Amino acid sequence: MDMDELFRAARRAAGAAYAPYSRFRVGAALLGESGTVYTGCNVENRSYGLTICAERTAAVKGLSEGERRFSAAAIFAPDSVEPVGPCGACRQVLSEFMAPGARVRFGGSGPGRIDTTIGELYPFDSLHDLA
Repeated sequence: MDMDELFRAARRAAGAAYAPYSRFRVGAALLGESGTVYTGCNVENRSYGLTICAERTAAVKGLSEGERRFSAAAIFAPDSVEPVGPCGACRQVLSEFMAPGARVRFGGSGPGRIDTTIGELYPFDSLHDLA
């Protein structure tokens, strides 16, 4: 699967977001090493700390189905013109299940897209040394 297809899956996933408080929807799509795509959206809660991001939703869906490694990720934020990268918590979680060279694309409703890797988003990942 190419990154354009994965990004379209993230775009579709954003449509299911539950974001009544921030009104900031996000969709994510992760490509499992098995070839399966797992999508997720952000799900907010009145107690903001209980909110879950789209990237972690997609990761948990894949992990709960037995996937243990992801080879690519795409994130789409329709309520931002500019590309919005994953938050720190999501970078940490994704780095647990993605190789440093795994591809990541993120973008918003504008034309700009950022193509990078998990290693570039989360450098100096010393926690991998603990594995």
